[in-house]
Amino acid sequence: MRRDAGAFWNYWGASTLSSTGTAVTAVALPLTAVTVLDATPFQLGLVAAASYLAWALIGLPAGVITQRLPLRRTQIACDLVRAAAIASVPLVWWLGYLSIGQLVATALVINFAEVLFFAASSTFMVSVVPKDELNARNSLMSGTHAVTQLGGPSLGGLLVQLMGAVPALFVDAVSYVASAVLLRRLPERNPVDSDQARTTMRAMIADGWRFVSRHPVMAPATWWACVVNFVCGAQMALFAIYLVRDLEAPPGVVGLLLATEGVGALIFAALTPWLVRRIGSARVLLAEGLLGAVAAMIIPWGHGVTGWIFFAIGNCLFAGSVVPGSVVTRTYRQVASPPELLSRVMATVRFVSWGLIPAGGLAAGALAELVGVRTTLLLTAPLMLLGPLLVWASPIRRLRNLEDYGTDSTAAGPEHAGAKRS
Repeated sequence: MRRDAGAFWNYWGASTLSSTGTAVTAVALPLTAVTVLDATPFQLGLVAAASYLAWALIGLPAGVITQRLPLRRTQIACDLVRAAAIASVPLVWWLGYLSIGQLVATALVINFAEVLFFAASSTFMVSVVPKDELNARNSLMSGTHAVTQLGGPSLGGLLVQLMGAVPALFVDAVSYVASAVLLRRLPERNPVDSDQARTTMRAMIADGWRFVSRHPVMAPATWWACVVNFVCGAQMALFAIYLVRDLEAPPGVVGLLLATEGVGALIFAALTPWLVRRIGSARVLLAEGLLGAVAAMIIPWGHGVTGWIFFAIGNCLFAGSVVPGSVVTRTYRQVASPPELLSRVMATVRFVSWGLIPAGGLAAGALAELVGVRTTLLLTAPLMLLGPLLVWASPIRRLRNLEDYGTDSTAAGPEHAGAKRS
């Protein structure tokens, strides 16, 4: 299949627009719950959990569903559904009926569309980018995401300060519509063939699950992602209420502090290709969990302005620590998965790892009701150390790069037998 450079840049532009709007919502939605509805920590946990629950509900069949649908039109439909869902919040608010239930329902609908969008988008990118450019393109996508994470929360905080939390959500709705317009310019891609169309959904899901869960490299990398995402879920549920109530930060400052995530992600996205060349992708995956644990411990220290500084430093380092591992594992899945399994592999990994985000959010919200928000953030930080421990217990510890697995230098031993099963 011919790779069209223009198609990639349209794809990149659509992703950038929707990511910017989503970053605004990441500030505006929890601030709506805190400042407009006076939500409790557990209610914020519910909103955070709903924002990722679809990964646990339809994460596995999403890869099969999108494999049977036109990829471009699927992404456009998902963008329009998300635009309508987020626009419903200001509408219900203006009518005087806004509630936590509405925010939970909105977050859930957006997440269902996001799951299908991701499965289609991941497969689509491989169809327009040559394999030897995937690492660079994935680094670019991560860097762009970091920029939107840097600018989006700041914009969100500013909009909330000027317009109020609920009206600021209109920015996200507009961004999804703009993304859909750009996606209409892309060529259609439909990976289905007649043999796959006759295969049952259950069998296709099982194939993807077996490939990931039995793979000696993808499996431990997936368990690493589970640990990271559980901690991220806890942070997503509690950051807004921690900043507003514990550190007494106004909405504009909340946006700036959350934007430090983008600073760290941007720096480390730029560093990732250099780190991979310098120490290898496997060693990157081993090392970054240590930095993540230290950074997570820094976040909930201090009070007032001092607390803002600690939060900014910790959030920047924590977000940055996650990026290299995300880039190298995503690239490895794209190059090591058979083309006919790729969408199912990507959906399976997201199902397992992102399914831990709502679990982390609910657990943190419930625990914060008992011991407080600051203490809960401190208790979840050491969990980051489980990630490198799981990777160290796998064949990855013998590799320099993830792609080295299966070469002559790593083929010996029981791990090689596992590779045959995958």
